[in-house]
Amino acid sequence: MAATTDYYEVLGVPRDASTEDIKKAYRRLARKLHPDINPDPEVQERFKEVTSAYEVLADPKKREMYDLGGDPLSAGGGAGGGFGQGFSFTDIMDAFFGGTAARGPRSRVRRGQDALVRLQVELAEAVFGATKELQIDTAVVCTVCSGQGTASGAQLVTCDTCGGQGEIKQVQRSFMGQVMTTRPCPQCHGFGSTNPNPCVECGGDGRVRTRRSLTIKIPAGVDSGTRIQLAGHGEVGPGGGPAGDLYVEIAIKPHPVFARDGDDLHCTLQLPMTAAALGTSVELETLDGKEIIEVRPGAQHGERIRLAARGVPKLRGTGRGDLFVHVEVQTPTKLDARQEELLRELSKLRGEEYVAGPGRVASQGNLFSRIRDAFKDGLN
Repeated sequence: MAATTDYYEVLGVPRDASTEDIKKAYRRLARKLHPDINPDPEVQERFKEVTSAYEVLADPKKREMYDLGGDPLSAGGGAGGGFGQGFSFTDIMDAFFGGTAARGPRSRVRRGQDALVRLQVELAEAVFGATKELQIDTAVVCTVCSGQGTASGAQLVTCDTCGGQGEIKQVQRSFMGQVMTTRPCPQCHGFGSTNPNPCVECGGDGRVRTRRSLTIKIPAGVDSGTRIQLAGHGEVGPGGGPAGDLYVEIAIKPHPVFARDGDDLHCTLQLPMTAAALGTSVELETLDGKEIIEVRPGAQHGERIRLAARGVPKLRGTGRGDLFVHVEVQTPTKLDARQEELLRELSKLRGEEYVAGPGRVASQGNLFSRIRDAFKDGLN
């Protein structure tokens, strides 16, 4: 590219454009002209021209030289639209994709991972809340090296391959000229230093695994699947870095009497046929204590009795769910002669002659007339 080429005109920016405006202009043009998008030879030449203009104007020193009448690319042996000497391919990619990734050695100290444990609790503990002791296995800071990862008295050594930069650069030739690429140093793995004398306890990681006890408060109203977050109680990071979070997932054990449905509780009350017919009072041991259940005379199978605010507290909000007692009427399966006689007598007194018994034919009048009447009522 000749020294008289107007780089500002190539990028379409004014002479007082800021560095950010220059980067935006190059990014916009590069998206249209990049060889991977448009392989036309003329377009490729245009892309080289735009890239050379960006190389000059994005560098304050080169831009100053250009504004004074010089051509930094010609001085660096990059004339003719190629990349100037030392022009990094990473710089192009940063401008092209808008990257702002930091360069240099990686830190050995990093945040630890989150941990997840599952905790089984009783239904009563989920309803009223509880305090539980947990035993968890996680990574903690190595007490021998205090997270440094080095043996006592030892120090990290600057990597002699990358000179402490954590990355190495390679220059490759392509159809666009010389391209400089950067990759992590294979010797120090990008850290910029090596650890020739690692701690014998943690092997240089700065952390060890151990079992520790933890007290957790379970709020009232939790359900299976509820996760409780304990910030900073997860895995300690490499190099003794800050710990991640610990998540405790609740699993409620089955209860022998009560079943849970959201914030409501359900149980079944088995009643003999006579108790359901005559009505009765039953003492029920709920999670809140003993309750007297009043069963009305003539209670039917499947009927339910509601005990307000005897369910589960709402985890988010106020109030509690209800406790529903489902009546299950039990019909006797074995009758002695006297019991059968009494039931037959009762059926006659009630006009229920269709109750026949084994080996007898039921009188169909009452039974089928009731079914017929019920069917008519349903149609109406």
